[in-house]
Amino acid sequence: MLGNFLIGLREGLEAAIVVSILIAYLIKINRRDQIRSVWIGVGLALVLCIGFTAALAVTSTTLSDSAEEAFAGVVSLLAVGTVTWMIFWMKKATRALSGELRRGVDQALVTGASALVTLAFVAVAREGLETAIFIWSTIQATGVTAGPVFGAILGLLTAVALGFLIYNQTVKLNISTFFRWTGVLLILVAAGVLMYAIHEFQELGWLPGEDNIAFDVSSTIPPESWYGSVLKGAINFTPAPSVLQVVAWFAYVIPVTVLYFLPPKQSAETSESAPQEQAPAAS
Repeated sequence: MLGNFLIGLREGLEAAIVVSILIAYLIKINRRDQIRSVWIGVGLALVLCIGFTAALAVTSTTLSDSAEEAFAGVVSLLAVGTVTWMIFWMKKATRALSGELRRGVDQALVTGASALVTLAFVAVAREGLETAIFIWSTIQATGVTAGPVFGAILGLLTAVALGFLIYNQTVKLNISTFFRWTGVLLILVAAGVLMYAIHEFQELGWLPGEDNIAFDVSSTIPPESWYGSVLKGAINFTPAPSVLQVVAWFAYVIPVTVLYFLPPKQSAETSESAPQEQAPAAS
């Protein structure tokens, strides 16, 4: 639940900020008549994401046991790759996101309403599809129960509410700081999903070492305990992982974390003078 709440909150807030930037800019340039086009694009993106999520669920339930394990493992690897790309993309794009969206609106207004619908659709669908893949993978990894699903929904609803408050300037949020530290937590969640994918492939016999256990702390951290459940739900903690799972965890977390905290490739003067990206105002 905690891991999926974080995913829903971060991804949902990204989408909410994108929508608020688009609407705030249209209001600023006195083009309120085009706000409807933004909401049409958002609505179409939501339909696509819901349909995609349903397709993942239906596909996994109609497969044989071995095929379902293979499908879950492959989608989990795709989720790890997607969220890793998203983390680094957001790190790079946070400062320039508002300007890029405003330029996109200017170009779309010249082309026509359909272009603005497309702009909003692509911006929200990108976040939504990433969210669908990653949430589905973490649900498979932590167990198909109500908790992970509820956590994802609660995270998305919180993101919508927070986005509305930010848009109305009721709440001020340093976007760069928020995404920087939630990115670190998502690296740990992604590492847990990677371990799950390795486990599925080991059960299929595609990878060796299923019975080669690295350590077993089941007596110290029982899976059925509340803290074991929290660790399982948050980062897919496994009390008795295989050696290959542990190696994969470190092989992912260490280089990704180091690269994530490397400073951007720009001069010190540019870094000091670049303004922090704040949430848009409605005026």
